[in-house]
Amino acid sequence: MRVTTSDMLEFFVQDDDHNDTYGELTGGQSVAEEIIDVPADEYGSILMDSNLWVLIGFLIVIGIMQWQKVPSMLGGMLKRRATEISDQLDEARSLREEAQKLLADYQKRQREAEDEAASIIEQAKEDAKNMAKEARAKLDEQLTRRKKAATDRIARAEAQAINEMRAKTADLAIAAAREIIASRVDERAQTALIDKSIADVRGRLN
Repeated sequence: MRVTTSDMLEFFVQDDDHNDTYGELTGGQSVAEEIIDVPADEYGSILMDSNLWVLIGFLIVIGIMQWQKVPSMLGGMLKRRATEISDQLDEARSLREEAQKLLADYQKRQREAEDEAASIIEQAKEDAKNMAKEARAKLDEQLTRRKKAATDRIARAEAQAINEMRAKTADLAIAAAREIIASRVDERAQTALIDKSIADVRGRLN
């Protein structure tokens, strides 16, 4: 689309909004009024004024932008950008809340793990004490049994030794009696006396 100078002048003359805008800049006059109010002898100097051409160019640019609906496009772009920024802020806020939630959950689990570890250590100490107590009791019981068994063995050995000694003593006494009796009495009397002596010795030993 080609935009001519006559089109722009016609646009500014017909567009009240632009006339109002320009009027604010020129003291309340529209573009058309500004052109009409210029005296004929001043046209030459006005056309040579660079400020006027800058103003005209500026107004043309504004007119083109307004004609092409640039402000609405910029407004839409800004609105979309604002929406994107708002969405990003919401997402960042959501991520922050999620991170805080994860941190709180991690801290909670850490405290629970520490409490569980402390409980396990305390239970292990208690179990160790109980095991040591049971081991000591079992050791005392084993020592008591072994001591009793040793005492019983010693008693049996002593009894056996005494019995063996008595038996040997009896045998020696009987042999000595036989020799004595054999040297003093005849055979029949010797036999009877020996039997009686044996019976007496055995009776005393028992």
